[in-house]
Amino acid sequence: MSSGVLVVVPTYEEAESIGPLVSGVLDAQPQVDLLVVDDGSPDGTADLVQQLSDVDDRVHLLRRSGKQGLGSAYRAGFAWGLERGYEQLVEMDADGSHRPQDLGALLAASDAGADLVLGSRWVPGGGVVNWPWYRRAISRGGTWYAQLMLGIDVRDVTGGYRVFRRSTLERLDLDQVASQGYCFQIDMTRRTLAAGLDVVEVPITFVERAHGRSKMSGAIVREALWRVTVWGLQRLLRRGS
Repeated sequence: MSSGVLVVVPTYEEAESIGPLVSGVLDAQPQVDLLVVDDGSPDGTADLVQQLSDVDDRVHLLRRSGKQGLGSAYRAGFAWGLERGYEQLVEMDADGSHRPQDLGALLAASDAGADLVLGSRWVPGGGVVNWPWYRRAISRGGTWYAQLMLGIDVRDVTGGYRVFRRSTLERLDLDQVASQGYCFQIDMTRRTLAAGLDVVEVPITFVERAHGRSKMSGAIVREALWRVTVWGLQRLLRRGS
């Protein structure tokens, strides 16, 4: 059993990035543990993580049989961590876009009592590096639309660098979360706010990946668009009833 911090990192074909990411996190925050949830990467990502785990008991691997989506990977990682008693569970990308040096500030906000801490690119002090204009437009446009439809005051609702307290995840019914792509981040934020819990944004610098390819796709954008639209319409109907 653990009472500490677990960093959950979903992977699919991240063999070039996962080693530097693991070492960067553990160098920056030596007290944390790290769980890689690999969706059957054909490039040997899981085997590389297993080698790291064999020599460092802070590194753990959860192998899955195939590509099942970001939301599914995080739910599996959260369940793994909750079963083992971790008190803070961190979401972090595998591709190096989330800087390990920003993790300390996120954990400090969680330690101060925030139920959910969002690493935010769009609050003062935050930013992005090496992003093309259309990625900025998708991110900021997605946040604006979610704010409008869901009635939430969050500047970076789609970001994936965040810290949940154990008590927060236990309040949410994770089995009811069906979102799979980056919409999962919007879904978890809205559920946390709907539960009356405290959400805090902390500025981070997001750096575009140096290796591999982005998992962003038209299907992911479409899923977020239709789910947010449905949630928004449901909210308006509840208000009107």
